[in-house]
Amino acid sequence: MVSRFEHPAGGYRKLFETCEELSETLPTTVTGRIPSFLKGSLLRLGPGLFEVGDEPFYHLFDGQALMHKFDFKNGQVTYFRKFIRTDAYVRAITEKRVVITEFGTFAYPDPCKNIFSRFFTYFQGVEVTDNCLVNVYPIGEDYYAVTETNYITKVNTDTLETLKKVDMCSYVNINGVTAHPHIERDGTVYNIGNCMGKGASLAYNIVRIPPTQKDKSDPIDKSKVVVQFPSYQRFKPSYVHSFGKTDNYFVFVETPVKINLLKFLSAWSIRGCNYMDCFESNESQGTLFHIAKKDPGEYIDLKFKGAPIGMFHHINAFEDQGFIVVDLCAWKGFEFVYNYLWLANLRANWDEVKKAAMLAPQPEVRRYVIPLDVHKEEQGKNLVSLPYTTATATMYADGSTWLEPEVLFSSPHQAFEFPQINYKRYGGKNYTYAYALGLNHFIPDRICKLNVKTKETWVWQEPDSYPSEPLFVQTPDAVDEDDGVLLTIVAAPGAQRPAYLLILNAKDLSEVARAEVECTIPVTFHGMYKP
Repeated sequence: MVSRFEHPAGGYRKLFETCEELSETLPTTVTGRIPSFLKGSLLRLGPGLFEVGDEPFYHLFDGQALMHKFDFKNGQVTYFRKFIRTDAYVRAITEKRVVITEFGTFAYPDPCKNIFSRFFTYFQGVEVTDNCLVNVYPIGEDYYAVTETNYITKVNTDTLETLKKVDMCSYVNINGVTAHPHIERDGTVYNIGNCMGKGASLAYNIVRIPPTQKDKSDPIDKSKVVVQFPSYQRFKPSYVHSFGKTDNYFVFVETPVKINLLKFLSAWSIRGCNYMDCFESNESQGTLFHIAKKDPGEYIDLKFKGAPIGMFHHINAFEDQGFIVVDLCAWKGFEFVYNYLWLANLRANWDEVKKAAMLAPQPEVRRYVIPLDVHKEEQGKNLVSLPYTTATATMYADGSTWLEPEVLFSSPHQAFEFPQINYKRYGGKNYTYAYALGLNHFIPDRICKLNVKTKETWVWQEPDSYPSEPLFVQTPDAVDEDDGVLLTIVAAPGAQRPAYLLILNAKDLSEVARAEVECTIPVTFHGMYKP
């Protein structure tokens, strides 16, 4: 599952270049045969505007949100894209400068205002970005483009028009929500975000948004907090990007990467800092694993600890014989991986890209096993009795349980990231296959498949080709877990047509078809297939 290629030509830089939106759909040139069961749209989100006027955005997560859509109809494919009309985007375009502070880019106050009005705007509180460049998912019958703040943006997935901005703070006690909710078969959405908990200390809330309402009212109106996880540090919540869910439990992994909220609130307005400036690592914490019952929501007060990791994406979690098995994409140590995702790093020449990545935390696919039944008298011995894993859980004298993972995949500077599974059928259940985007020193250059039971791997890769997260679409009459296709968008800057939608057979990653477009397509993070 390791990359076979070097990238001295630096074609990956094209992933981080501004592009125009389209005024009408573009046809594609199809080779191979588009499977007849693909009849919907592939929706993707990522940054598309990397500077405003002469002001650059500095971090991978700063570029303005661009929504992409590939439509499948009668074996043909069309492509369309549009910028989302967020406040951040509209104001930047109108004023020709960065107006709202982004993840790694500080917005300077308007130079045209006098010193008094500038001084007052400083104290009106923090203007949080609504730049929804990370993912898109359904709530009831609506679709929302999202980032990790409290703002989500309703979009029309047919026309890609922006419909409205929604502030989740108006509905539930939450400071922001992740771009990785769990969605159940009936359409119930679960998400997590940090919040003010009891006694003015921070905590994390799991929020439930019900499915489509019979009376056609907005499900968001009925959002509820179902359970709260405590925070290890009173004023410094951990950065949380995703969480685990099984049939009956939630799993929250609290990493040592912290958000210094006091810095966020004070330094922000006075000294001009951005989100990235407010992260720090708690080098003594390690990683804490929290579990809660789903229905009714109830926090289970058991202490599970492990060595420090950074973690963005859960792969899957499931229950088996009194244990919760948690598979995730880990980065070893307590350093924040986003420190390596400045655009200047990613646009450097290949030797520099590699040199910088050598200093970064090491990626690894890990399986942790959490015992639900913990008894004081079993101190010092491994509590995990599942026959198929080497992961261990050992109780200490203080009642806490130390978790050692089983490594499912590891290779220096080669990450298995942006993981996907056959979620409809195997989300929260015992499963066999995970698919991912392979990062080679942070540059995405292959599609990977991993059998989590045997550790067997498969790879799709072509020279100077830069794919995105692979989305799994099941064949209608599927029997096997991997009966289906993977959809990914590939940038191929040197080719005659510089980007294409690629369809792979999920069984062996062989190519089924591709649909090439006449324009470049920048990096995309996450998305969905809408049947």
